[in-house]
Amino acid sequence: MTEITNEKLKFALFGCGSIAAKHITAINRLSTAEVVGIYDIDFQVARSVSEKYSIPAFSTVEEMIQNTNPHVLVILTPSGIHARNILELIHYQKHFVVEKPLALRLDEIDKILEECDKRGLKIFVVKQNRFNPPVRKLKEAIDNGRFGKLVMGTIRVRWSRNQAYYNQKKWRGTWAYDGGVLTNQASHHIDMLIWMMGDIESVMAKTATRLANIESEDTGVAILRFRNGALGIIEATTATRPKDLEGSISILGEKGSVEIGGFFMNELKTWNFTEPDIMDQDIFKNDGQVPNVLAWNHSEFFKNVVHSIRDGKRGLIDGIEGRKSVELINAIYESTETGKEIFLKFRPKRCRLGIIDDI
Repeated sequence: MTEITNEKLKFALFGCGSIAAKHITAINRLSTAEVVGIYDIDFQVARSVSEKYSIPAFSTVEEMIQNTNPHVLVILTPSGIHARNILELIHYQKHFVVEKPLALRLDEIDKILEECDKRGLKIFVVKQNRFNPPVRKLKEAIDNGRFGKLVMGTIRVRWSRNQAYYNQKKWRGTWAYDGGVLTNQASHHIDMLIWMMGDIESVMAKTATRLANIESEDTGVAILRFRNGALGIIEATTATRPKDLEGSISILGEKGSVEIGGFFMNELKTWNFTEPDIMDQDIFKNDGQVPNVLAWNHSEFFKNVVHSIRDGKRGLIDGIEGRKSVELINAIYESTETGKEIFLKFRPKRCRLGIIDDI
């Protein structure tokens, strides 16, 4: 493993798709980190990103690692090959940052966690919305018991993705490499619901493919029962027309109600408690929105990664945390396929997500 010094933590990107720009911007904004190299299976794509950001591009991963000696590899490939990529790269003894989801199948994730644990490697899953100021204050209120008994948690993802979006990349909307709205667009919101409400006992779900010509779903709903007795609702679609409406979360309890809306849970809409606190007076002013800065919450995520690696502490969104949302998504698909209530923990039998013949 590359020695950690007091110099900047070095990140190297594996994959240069559209999300790479946010990662480069977020990392290079920090005084404690830098992107030292980029690789893509299509070297022309990597070279284009290299020219834009003045970061060396490499035609092979081995060459990139030998020349840059990074501390962390950032996996930005299609979801269905995350597991393959990580397990092929793990012998380089580098920590990993992985775009959501960590992988599509639970057995893949368990193998990744086992292999990383054997080697003392850290793995982090990109869930940048956990760092949104309204979200952090909501989590603080829950942890401090301000809601009392939790009653219900709801997420709503009402986004618009037309056929042209799915046609841009042949892996989008496929069972093997992507999944549908629940696996892709709503995965951040599903993670948030679990983070706020706690472990899940069971789920019942229905999905449909209403407007997009894809293998998987563009619309889905699910009803959850949490282990604490509260209920949950997931509503997600990319079939909103003609444009995006919201990406929100609301939490209801016996002593309070909070709703965070906007496009990606970035705007505080409601903050009501029966027992007021001094922080409530300026909550909308101080923590009501995410700063209007490109990839701001991604930078906050990478700050946490840097601190975790340097200080030897657990990151906010490690592999174990990243597994939770994938388990629920697999259970949702299992419920859809079987028509039954699925109790977690479980082993998927009918879920088609992430099944690749040649993996």
